[in-house]
Amino acid sequence: MKPALPPYHFRVKENGAQVFRVDAENRQRRLELDQIATVNVNNGNVKPQGDTQLSDADRAAIDAWLAERRDVLARRADSTGEAALEAISLAAQWAQAQADDDQLDAVTDRLLLAMHDLRTVLVRKRADRVLGDREG
Repeated sequence: MKPALPPYHFRVKENGAQVFRVDAENRQRRLELDQIATVNVNNGNVKPQGDTQLSDADRAAIDAWLAERRDVLARRADSTGEAALEAISLAAQWAQAQADDDQLDAVTDRLLLAMHDLRTVLVRKRADRVLGDREG
């Protein structure tokens, strides 16, 4: 027995998704994806595609996906700092122990600029927090 297909497919894009209704019960027995809406994760806007009228079931599925997607993005954002810390440490080890001169020449300037940019942001954010604590 084949597992049942979900009734909706969400094609993730940078700021949301395109929402498709899955149709596997048509006369040709072909799998069809009918776009019914576009969702913006940042502001929660749901735009029906063309003349599509979203049903209550459509809207409930979209709202559930939106909540789950925001949760996934929040968890991913929480791990970004830790991932960056690990990447910086691994890059230092690579530069010290493995990289040859040509490899270092290819990335040194860009790495230094990126690290300077990161340091500038971190120092400014820390200063804002310290000053905010003193004023509050």
